[in-house]
Amino acid sequence: MEHLWAPWRMQYIKIAKEEGCILCQKPRENSDTANYILYRGRHNFIIMNCYPYNSGHLMIAPNRHIASLEKLTDEELYEHYKLVQRSIAVLKEEFKPEGFNVGMNLGRIAGAGVDKHIHTHIVPRWAGDTNFMPVIADTDVVNEALVETYERLAGKF
Repeated sequence: MEHLWAPWRMQYIKIAKEEGCILCQKPRENSDTANYILYRGRHNFIIMNCYPYNSGHLMIAPNRHIASLEKLTDEELYEHYKLVQRSIAVLKEEFKPEGFNVGMNLGRIAGAGVDKHIHTHIVPRWAGDTNFMPVIADTDVVNEALVETYERLAGKF
């Protein structure tokens, strides 16, 4: 039997689950580097996923706490998708992925971990990044530390 050594996961297991909305709380802390916030727009921000599916896994979230896509204002919606577009361009330049998964999980039943604050996931993909680990072992292997990914992307937005 092979063992996957991922000691960084213990932080996630032991961490006290925060009350409230993480997508509201993190921007209020004004600690963008520690919270992996890459960019703040007028209506939305770009944050790295702390438990990514792949290196470079980003999320775009509105500043306003809102659970419904159809309730975004035109300005919020336009900026949101402009930031999705910009994120893809930056990730193409920095990571050279062969494709992307881009999308939203709207509601807990649809898989949203944070279901009361909409956000769009941008996940870079490469040929061969899905192998026996997620298929057989239900385990994702991320090949770069979050702080290294943040350093590569910081300032590019």
